[in-house]
Amino acid sequence: MTNARTAIVAALVLVAVLWIGWVHHWAWVDGPDTGALDAAYRMADTHGWWVPLWDGLSTVVGPGVWRVLVVVPVLLELRRHHMRTACFLGVSIWGSGVVSTVTKHLADRDRPVTQLVSASGTSFPSGHALGVLVAVGALLVVYSHLLRRSWRAVVVALGVLLVVAVGVARVALNVHHPSDVLAGWALGYAWLLLCVCLSGTLYRGRYTGSTR
Repeated sequence: MTNARTAIVAALVLVAVLWIGWVHHWAWVDGPDTGALDAAYRMADTHGWWVPLWDGLSTVVGPGVWRVLVVVPVLLELRRHHMRTACFLGVSIWGSGVVSTVTKHLADRDRPVTQLVSASGTSFPSGHALGVLVAVGALLVVYSHLLRRSWRAVVVALGVLLVVAVGVARVALNVHHPSDVLAGWALGYAWLLLCVCLSGTLYRGRYTGSTR
C-alpha cells in the first residue's frame, strides 16, 4: 500500500509540474510541445493519409467507446454477484470522465491553434490519453490473470501499445500538446491506482480461469 501511495503522489506531482510548466512557459515544456506539433502539422500537409489514420484511431478506440463497452463486463460481474469487481470497473472507467472534465475546467488551457480536426473542450490534460489508459488498465487488472501465461505478456503489451498510440494520435492531430498527453497518462495512472487501492481487490485467484 505504501508503494501505491508513493506512485500516486509521484504521478500527481508530474501532473502539477507539467501544469505549472505550460502556465509559466518553461522551455523544457514549450520546446517539445511546439516541436512535436510543428512536425505533425508538416506530416499532415504532405501526407493525405495522416489525418484519417490518426482521427480514425482516436474515434474507434477513444474513451467514449470504452465507457460504452464496459457495460458488458459490469453487468456480467453483477450477474456473478461480484459487486466489488463491478464497482471497480464502473467507478474507475466511468469516473475517469469526471476526473478529466474537472481537471480540464480547472486548467482551462486552450487547444493548439493548428488543430487538424475539430475538438471541443479545453486541452489539459488529454481526456483520450487519460480515459484509454484507465479503461485498458482496469480491464487488464481484472481479467489478465485468466489468460495463459504465454498470452498474458502479449495482451499486456498490446494494451500498452494501444494506450501509447492513442496518445500519439492526439498530438499527431494537433488537438493536444505532448504535455497534455503526458499529464493525461499520469493522472489516469493515479486515478486507476487509487481505485485499485480503494477497492481492496487484487483479482488473484478470484476466478477459476486457467493461468497456465
